[in-house]
Amino acid sequence: MYVVVFKARINALDTAYFETAEQMRQLAISDYGCTEFTACTEGDKEIAISYWPSLEQIKAWHCNPQHRAAQRLGKERWYKSYEVDIAKVLP
Repeated sequence: MYVVVFKARINALDTAYFETAEQMRQLAISDYGCTEFTACTEGDKEIAISYWPSLEQIKAWHCNPQHRAAQRLGKERWYKSYEVDIAKVLP
């Protein structure tokens, strides 16, 4: 099991952001094997934590065309900065 931790500084969130975030969450779960996806925003910070059975599924998700388009919008409109950490979850 792996965890992906997405941390961002928010520029501005709009209706399109919330719609896109929900679509991406559902796509990760339904098509790429994500087992849990939780996000929280406080002030100008956001953190999203998702769990995945394998690195291959994470890589496939990262390359999905819809996800890539959402990433571009994040860089252009929604986030000042962000970082992603991936770690193996130990039993």
